[in-house]
Amino acid sequence: MRQRKQRKQRKRYVRLWTVMVAAILLGTVGSGFYRTFAAGDDATYRGLKIFADVIDLVQNNYVDPVDTEELIHKAIQGMVSSLDPHSQLLPPEAFEELQIDTRGEFGGIGIVITMQKGVLTVISPIEGTPAYEAGIQAGDIIVEVDGESTKDMMLWEAVKKMRGPKGEAVAITIVREGAAKPLEFELVRDIIPIESVRHLTVKPGYGYIRITNFQENTTHDLEAALASLESGETPMKGLILDLRDNPGGLLNQAIQVSDVFLDSGAIVSIKGRLPKHTKVFDAHPDRDRRGYPIVVLINGGSASASEIVAGALQDHKRGLILGTTSFGKGSVQTLETLRDGYGLKFTIARYYTPSGRSIQAAGIEPDILVKHRFLEPAPEDDRMIKEKDLKNHLEAFPVLEEEEAEEDEMDEEVEEDETGDGAQNRTPRRRSTQNRYGPLDPEGLQADNQIMRALGILVSYDIFKNFNG
Repeated sequence: MRQRKQRKQRKRYVRLWTVMVAAILLGTVGSGFYRTFAAGDDATYRGLKIFADVIDLVQNNYVDPVDTEELIHKAIQGMVSSLDPHSQLLPPEAFEELQIDTRGEFGGIGIVITMQKGVLTVISPIEGTPAYEAGIQAGDIIVEVDGESTKDMMLWEAVKKMRGPKGEAVAITIVREGAAKPLEFELVRDIIPIESVRHLTVKPGYGYIRITNFQENTTHDLEAALASLESGETPMKGLILDLRDNPGGLLNQAIQVSDVFLDSGAIVSIKGRLPKHTKVFDAHPDRDRRGYPIVVLINGGSASASEIVAGALQDHKRGLILGTTSFGKGSVQTLETLRDGYGLKFTIARYYTPSGRSIQAAGIEPDILVKHRFLEPAPEDDRMIKEKDLKNHLEAFPVLEEEEAEEDEMDEEVEEDETGDGAQNRTPRRRSTQNRYGPLDPEGLQADNQIMRALGILVSYDIFKNFNG
């Protein structure tokens, strides 16, 4: 009897360890893990045993039946997301959605969203889409999608629920600052083109280009926009490059866009723990020399790839940066394909501007600080959420172990100060997106004080360069 019980127990643990091996296979690429494990990492071995014990106890004793595979996926997700805010395990649906974001078009309602402090928040509506026409605004918090609460919902799940075939309706409920009660919208999905570059002549000789994100065809579209502006009757005297509320995108596109305006020198360098993740990307001489001055617009919504462009042009004195401090995402993620359609997005390096600056959790500081003029005044202490506000954000530079204790003490003091002045209770201010994401027409641009300030600088430069000192 005792032997039979022991055999059953061994079988149970064999089954559990089979599940564990499957989990590790799901979360790792190649055979590096097995080489490390075979080398006798006792801490890893003990940790896996504890993990197996927990799965066993939950599977056999929890009050309700549990899905073991789902538990393992959530465990891996928790492990990866604890590293930093931008690393995550992507189920097949999320992996597919992420790939869609960098190409072509999709069926949906037309909003850019993010997860800020656990709430699903609208970054901006996209011009001409159902969400834009219905009046969805930046800063709106989506609390329900088709009657289902977004609390504890993953970002990819929310995206998937709002995307769908053209012509089908989706209901969303939002909470808006200043609104007495939640607002309900029923939106009919449409085909949402992913158009990242738009341009317009704001004044003869002065062009305006807005880049809303960095996708596969951004550089090609930028060069086409420049060719159109440069072919006007009046020679180009200056360019306004608008990167406000640009959340980033593909690293290679940020490099190529910077290269359009630079002839030599470093564009960006990335430095990781491994030599293969450390590299410097240099500019190349351009066939079309563009000597006219550039003013680059940024704000707290400018992140990642847009910060690479702004930092490169700023360090090379190729563009004057105007606006407010950018988001501060200075890390590089890679996307690895796993088995069964899963993907793993994780951070492999920090990036640095040509002068060696890390903007991680700090952002790009504008050369000229100009706040956007809002239709409704906002309290002075209101601020947009930045990279440094995100849980588990990376520091600007790798932290040495002996420094961690001192930094922990400093962090505690800062947290006490923030609690005292109510900083933790602040909410992101609602920003007007009418001019940033509305139609590109001269009247709309003239209502934007940051664009008009940039235009004034360019015109002044053209006047002063002809003065004799």
